[in-house]
Amino acid sequence: MSWRIAAFAGGLAALWIAVASPVSHLDHHLLTAHMVQHLLLMLVAAPLVLLGVRSSLRLHWRPNLVVSWLAGSLTVIVWHVPAIFELALTSPFWHAFEHTSFFIAGTVFWWPAVHSDIEAQSWSLPIYFFLATLPCDALSAFLAFCGNVVYSPYLPGHRLFGLSPLDDQALAGALMWVTVTFAYLIPALVLTARLLSGERRQTAQIVAS
Repeated sequence: MSWRIAAFAGGLAALWIAVASPVSHLDHHLLTAHMVQHLLLMLVAAPLVLLGVRSSLRLHWRPNLVVSWLAGSLTVIVWHVPAIFELALTSPFWHAFEHTSFFIAGTVFWWPAVHSDIEAQSWSLPIYFFLATLPCDALSAFLAFCGNVVYSPYLPGHRLFGLSPLDDQALAGALMWVTVTFAYLIPALVLTARLLSGERRQTAQIVAS
């Protein structure tokens, strides 16, 4: 139980860093800080909180993998549409709603991996994580290699940490690219190894019998 408490505390800490720490005051000046918030909410806070409360949850909801994939992918894509992104950046209400939606979407996305019977999912979960990287990789590659600043509020450029708006955008894209790849593909590799190990055991039992 101690590790569940630690996971839950870590999730709350990530949540605090994203919305109440100095990082939350930098996101209006640096796209990289804004990206850190999104990553903390979806990839750190959501799964850690789920792991921490897993034993105490009595919910029998088993989300369809397609629904969970859409929740995570559409949240990332929609909130990075320039007009919607800039609305959230200029409105405190929509800014708070954006953060809330990222945490909720992260919870829905990670739920199948944390609360489902992994063996019953067979190969669907590794494929699920692999497919989840695709929209994030496309968006991060666009931000990293686009030759223009996508979000106009960052155009004035405060040059915090010596970053120009275009450098900041490229760094945000690279950060998302690397972090999402590790966060999704490592679980996919672990699940694949477990499934292959289980298949080898079953094959050995059949041969032995």
